[in-house]
Amino acid sequence: MRPAAIRPEVREHEGEPIPGLPEALPPGETILWQGAPDWRLLARRAFHLRGLAAYFAVLAAFRAGTTLSEGAGIVSAFGGGSLTLLIGAAPIAILAAVAVLSARSTLYTLTDRRLVMRVGIALPMTLNIPFDVVASAGAKIQPNGAGDIMLSVLPPHRISWVALWPHARPWRFARPEPMLRSVPDARAAATLLSRALAAQAAQPVPSLAAAGATKAGSAGPAVAAA
Repeated sequence: MRPAAIRPEVREHEGEPIPGLPEALPPGETILWQGAPDWRLLARRAFHLRGLAAYFAVLAAFRAGTTLSEGAGIVSAFGGGSLTLLIGAAPIAILAAVAVLSARSTLYTLTDRRLVMRVGIALPMTLNIPFDVVASAGAKIQPNGAGDIMLSVLPPHRISWVALWPHARPWRFARPEPMLRSVPDARAAATLLSRALAAQAAQPVPSLAAAGATKAGSAGPAVAAA
């Protein structure tokens, strides 16, 4: 039998009773935090724009050097290198635009019972992840408090990698893991998520200083700073 999937719900943003939520919260449920990716962080970390820019810069320098070694003048070498940079600027600009649109169309909502991810540029989708299907949680926090928050879900639940991307943990294709990506206030969000998961599991609240992600269950869930 194939694993069950947490199916995305396709919604228009204009139809949201509360920004980021497909429907009004049930009685007793409370929003703890809402946030979205920073497009600059998303461009660097998810779309690797720095690496791509460095690649084309090296390629341009190599072409200019090769042109000079063949006896051409400085003008020809400069023109060849500039053309390479101009060609490279096109995909960089496209990916930067995708990062901006992705950040603007994304909204993460953490309540005391679940995580809701509104994602998608052309086709907005809402992913509801109740805490009772969360196997573990972890975070990679930068010194400035920004970072990524990752969740894994208990089998047989499964979330489509295509529906998640770019809000999916890298290199987790067989068991995709949802990821709150490039969040400016990731430290605060991780603290709230840690407490909410601990309350759900009726376990003592774990410390953010703990290293690594802890399995939910007997040891309790944890969100760790890295």
